[in-house]
Amino acid sequence: MQQVRAQQLAEWLADDSRPSPVLLDVREPWEIELCQLAGSQNIPMHLIPMRCAEIEPGQDIVVICHHGGRSMQVAMFLERQGYGAVYNLMGGVEAWAGEVDSSMRRY
Repeated sequence: MQQVRAQQLAEWLADDSRPSPVLLDVREPWEIELCQLAGSQNIPMHLIPMRCAEIEPGQDIVVICHHGGRSMQVAMFLERQGYGAVYNLMGGVEAWAGEVDSSMRRY
């Protein structure tokens, strides 16, 4: 599993020459209601084992949570399931709000 910082992800998403990754947000629905990265797909962490078939295995996947802990666990799980290019967003949406999008709601 690889790590990606918020600013690196922002640059990746802005780079038209590079395919955008799947943004997999593993937070709970109440957290998604507070804030989320545009275009992210939400599958709560506890549902990943049952729903990982919904995640495209041939694409880069960036796993997102609040601070980066849950997403790291899911990223390791996905790698064990054979997903190749899996990244953990270091610091989660909290880092994104602090480093990239100051208008994002924090909690």
